[in-house]
Amino acid sequence: MAFGCQSMVKPVRRVLLKHPRDAFVSAANIAAQWQDLNYLGAPDLAKALDEYEFFVSLLAKTIPELIYLPPHPQTGLDSLYVHDPLIVTERGAILCNMGKTQRQGEPTAIGDYLPQMGVPILDRISGTGTLEGGDVIWIEERTLAVGRGYRTNTEGIRQLRDLTAGFVDEVVAVPLPHWNGPADVLHLMSFLSPIDHDLSLVYSRLMPVPFREWLLARGIRLVEVPDEEFESMACNVLAVAPSQCIMLDGNPRTRKLLEAEGAEVRVFRGDEICAKGAGGPTCLTRPILRE
Repeated sequence: MAFGCQSMVKPVRRVLLKHPRDAFVSAANIAAQWQDLNYLGAPDLAKALDEYEFFVSLLAKTIPELIYLPPHPQTGLDSLYVHDPLIVTERGAILCNMGKTQRQGEPTAIGDYLPQMGVPILDRISGTGTLEGGDVIWIEERTLAVGRGYRTNTEGIRQLRDLTAGFVDEVVAVPLPHWNGPADVLHLMSFLSPIDHDLSLVYSRLMPVPFREWLLARGIRLVEVPDEEFESMACNVLAVAPSQCIMLDGNPRTRKLLEAEGAEVRVFRGDEICAKGAGGPTCLTRPILRE
């Protein structure tokens, strides 16, 4: 198989990436875009390249195939975060309709490239529906949780439910809090990262009570991110295989909590490629095949 990814924790075999040299392009391009995109600061291109190469070296330890998106005129700095513009299912890719207006060209740009990867396009979210990949989490192979917030709306969730009706049994809509408002990014994956089939990393202070209870009722153990490490994206963790994960450096308490649960944790520095654009290791990757 060239594709199929109805899991957040099975071993990654193929992953889609976009190198900062193709997303950021140049210092001048960064200077022209970062404020409009609501970045915390202008990324330093040279440092970003170094950080990214180390991050990729961690991926290459376990993932056989790393695929890079080419530059595209309809995309900007945020295209570094390849997780958000599409969902990958056993039937093909679903192109998203981005809630952040500056990112609306990204699904088309990825859609232009998917045939070269052997990934068919199942359909796309359209019209008034919005959906971003950071709001979509496979709880089990036939169970999806989808955050309803400023980036993903009710119509987008309805379309996703219809498109997956033949191979997904349950789509759970999870109301997201206002948090810092519509200009900021708060996805469902901002406070929930699956680590293993029965283990997730969470920041419960942002979780709706019914959803948290639903996870516990399914036998999922929850590891709680400490308050002081939430803002440094300790809850954004990429599982490359069951209980094998990659996270941002600078969150030692969360790392120890995961290791106490038997997880193997590798870390990288992401001051330029993560912190300034509010996207962690999950955001930087779009697994195409997990098996």
